[in-house]
Amino acid sequence: MKEINGDAKNVRMLLSGAKFAIDYYQREYRWEKKQVAELIDDLTEKFLDSHKQDNDRSAVEKYNRYFLGSIIISDKDGRKFIIDGQQRLTTITLLLIHIYRELKDEEQKAQLADLIFSQKFGKRSFNLDVEERAEVMEALFAGKDFSEDGQSESVLNIFLRYHDIEELFPVELENETLPYFADWLIENVYMVEITAYSDADAYTIFETMNDRGLSLAPTDMLKGYVLANITDKDNRNKASNIWRKHIGKLKEIGKDEDADSIKAWLRSQYAQTIRERKRDAQPKDFDLIGTEFHRWVRDHEDKLGLINSLKFYSFIEDDFSFYTHWYFRIRQAAETLTEGIEAIHFNAQNNFTLQYPVLLAPLKVKENEEESLRKLKVVSSYLDILITRRIWNWRSIDYSTMQYAMFLLMRDIRGKSAEELANMLYESLTKEAETFSSNDRFRLHGTNGRLIHRLLARITDYVETRSGRPSRYREYIQRGGKNGYEIEHIWANHPEWHMDEFAHAADFDEYRNRIGGLLLLPKSFNASYGDLPYNEKRKYYIIKQNLLAQSLHEDAYTHDPGFKKFLAESGIPFREHAEFKKADLDSRQELYIKLAEQIWSPQRLLENVK
Repeated sequence: MKEINGDAKNVRMLLSGAKFAIDYYQREYRWEKKQVAELIDDLTEKFLDSHKQDNDRSAVEKYNRYFLGSIIISDKDGRKFIIDGQQRLTTITLLLIHIYRELKDEEQKAQLADLIFSQKFGKRSFNLDVEERAEVMEALFAGKDFSEDGQSESVLNIFLRYHDIEELFPVELENETLPYFADWLIENVYMVEITAYSDADAYTIFETMNDRGLSLAPTDMLKGYVLANITDKDNRNKASNIWRKHIGKLKEIGKDEDADSIKAWLRSQYAQTIRERKRDAQPKDFDLIGTEFHRWVRDHEDKLGLINSLKFYSFIEDDFSFYTHWYFRIRQAAETLTEGIEAIHFNAQNNFTLQYPVLLAPLKVKENEEESLRKLKVVSSYLDILITRRIWNWRSIDYSTMQYAMFLLMRDIRGKSAEELANMLYESLTKEAETFSSNDRFRLHGTNGRLIHRLLARITDYVETRSGRPSRYREYIQRGGKNGYEIEHIWANHPEWHMDEFAHAADFDEYRNRIGGLLLLPKSFNASYGDLPYNEKRKYYIIKQNLLAQSLHEDAYTHDPGFKKFLAESGIPFREHAEFKKADLDSRQELYIKLAEQIWSPQRLLENVK
């Protein structure tokens, strides 16, 4: 083996003036939203450990450092090829782009720009220098439109993960805190750059560092600890087989699902404390289970009732079996709409990963399946309502914002019956000050496009299913591809057509983007008719479009008995609009609010236990 160098570098040192190519060992960027969320959560937590609002920017130098792992580089003729670590480097670059676009300080923006790209002869080239990715990186950096159609796996994932970053970026890091976080990210976040000078050596390092036999995962260590404390050989063998069966099923969902299921189970049933959000605060039950659950179980034997061999056995046979079974069922429901517990899927669509321990919290070992399902229905519906209300009122639903509230909820609902849950959570929702009517200006803006799309899919599907039509939610929720759906503005982007009601283009734009002025229609419609005046494209709404769009036209009220029945039963103030002026948009805004209040009514919780 030739010379190998290892050098700890912060993000600035790593990316400044560097160009990285992607070698054949690791061509695709495959991170999913989950990995991005975990990285952002980790960075946020480490930063907030040190940050105080009254600090000067110079204080960031003494903030805690964060180690992001190692990357393996093959240096061939002075050119750097990434052998291992491109997932993290790509994601860090996307995060830098997001921060760059949000910063106001031009000097600090220029500093970040040097870490993202270099410029020569008026042409920009990104420091992660991969030709097929140049177009999407340019679009993201410049804030331009980018088509997802026909793109490679890496390009599509880069595009999607950037928008995940926009959605997941914590509110605690925005505005006046953002310059501090930007400084900390580039100066205090470190990676070890391991450089080899031949492909063979680089691959040997890569293979060695990723050898599964080198270390045991927390799941394996927990298994070993529990089995070692079962002294009866037959029971130990039975427990081992039970463990293998359930872990095997979980790994079919995803490689980390075994660990995630155990974290969710232990947090849901045993976590009594959580780390305070202040400097120097120590991790507590909730946090320790998330990072080292095998040690936490060992350190809390008494708390878990693990006092003898038989208790260790029942810990596997009863508790582990029950909660991993239901975690598996919940994760299936998260991926695919499941009758009765559809809300689990809706919450997952909003990337609300905190739902898993919360859903498990009220479940009790050996209770019948019907009772467990009723509990899941109530709690998932509650979360669906809470999340949607927060989105409507421009409140964050990201992990760091919701973690403490969900911990308290989880602790409060442990072991409750379905009836108790329904009454308790119904009362909680009715006491909330912010509902849908609290924000009559809810609108589309730069970062909530995906959320609006999902809301419109729900509203559109509700109107149709309540009118006796089959559900098309799975169709409406699709954004990509030739059969995807897009948000359609009822008003085309022509402020000059509305100068009688809006003196300024900005006022027109704000109104145009209100949810009452939006529909969900096939991409082909928007391409063909989206730029037409309302009085011209209205006639196309009635032809083969969804019922929410059709309701703008008077024919919808004469030819559809199911729709007429829905209107009579619901009392929703639908009406046709021969023209679409400011007052008409106000009317549609009120209509959408009424629809939202019905779809996400707290009364659902009480109905779930009838």
